[in-house]
Amino acid sequence: MPQEKIREDRGPMTLTDLPLRHETPPARRTRKRTRIQAENEARILDAALAVFSATGYRGATLAEVAERAGMTKPNLLYYFRRKEDIYLAVLTRTLEHWLAPLRDLNADGEPVEEIRAYIRRKLQLARDFPKESQLFANEVLHGAPNLMPVLRGPLKDQVDEKAAVIRGWIADGRLTPVDPHHLIFMIWATTQHYADFAPQVGAVLGSNDWLDEAAATLDAIFVGGLTPR
Repeated sequence: MPQEKIREDRGPMTLTDLPLRHETPPARRTRKRTRIQAENEARILDAALAVFSATGYRGATLAEVAERAGMTKPNLLYYFRRKEDIYLAVLTRTLEHWLAPLRDLNADGEPVEEIRAYIRRKLQLARDFPKESQLFANEVLHGAPNLMPVLRGPLKDQVDEKAAVIRGWIADGRLTPVDPHHLIFMIWATTQHYADFAPQVGAVLGSNDWLDEAAATLDAIFVGGLTPR
């Protein structure tokens, strides 16, 4: 399957922008979706996230997703033909959320402030969307069989683009010399920990109100380390 490039307008990706194999249901054959169709699709994805997070892909059934979404199974099949299609859509929606903060890294901004803002946006995603992150992490831990075309295509393109921005800041003497790709990986690892291990974080801290302290700590480590001496 050929790799797809990120769109030139750099706007948010949609399900149809990503190189995933799926069967086209009747709801997607129409030229323009109605508001009700969009709302029902979102309802299905929310229900599917809850089911997949609780039982895993293999344990989930279309009947469970339909029941949680408050609709019949035939109605659900109007929007998604197979369980796999729903699973891919949930994963893709998660990836859309996760790529947004990196996409917002502004080449024309102040490097230290851009990195600081990126870290905080990632922490906010970890706080607000832990189930999505856990589902995505589980997919990757199993070798990313459904998402590899996305990881090798749009995700790689996005990371390479922003790594080039960081490399330019370093060349201008505005950041401490580091490898841009590994810097991005380190930010992912530290921020997404709060989502993927949310129960552990809450248990150790005795609270789920950790965002400001986490942001300040990561700011001291990353931003302090990246600021030229």
